[in-house]
Amino acid sequence: MNKIWKMLVVVLVITTTACGQQRGGQNGPPQGGGQGGPPALRTAKEIKTMVSDLSEDLLLSDEQEEQVLELYTEHFEEVEDKTSAGRPDRDEMEVLKTSLENDIKALLTNDQKKLYTTYLKNNSSKKRERK
Repeated sequence: MNKIWKMLVVVLVITTTACGQQRGGQNGPPQGGGQGGPPALRTAKEIKTMVSDLSEDLLLSDEQEEQVLELYTEHFEEVEDKTSAGRPDRDEMEVLKTSLENDIKALLTNDQKKLYTTYLKNNSSKKRERK
């Protein structure tokens, strides 16, 4: 009887550990991010939606929206190149992010730059809240 209880405890510990290691939603595929690695890369559709939302917030012209979409697409392609070989250097990724932000600011009017700065602050606080 004592052996049965010991086996039951071992099975319970293994099951609990295995369930705790799973990533993703209950019925969905594993999600990127978390402590297991870098966040999942954006798809072309997600990038377009993100730029569209940004365009509404910043009141971008059609030309500006196209340019920003191109910048974001190039940025995420570069990020994909850096992450495909393994975990990228954090400083290198920060440089990419800062470069993207500066390139976008170069396209904006002074009023749009103020809105963009607010947009960036709001989005960084949302990321912190999710963690």
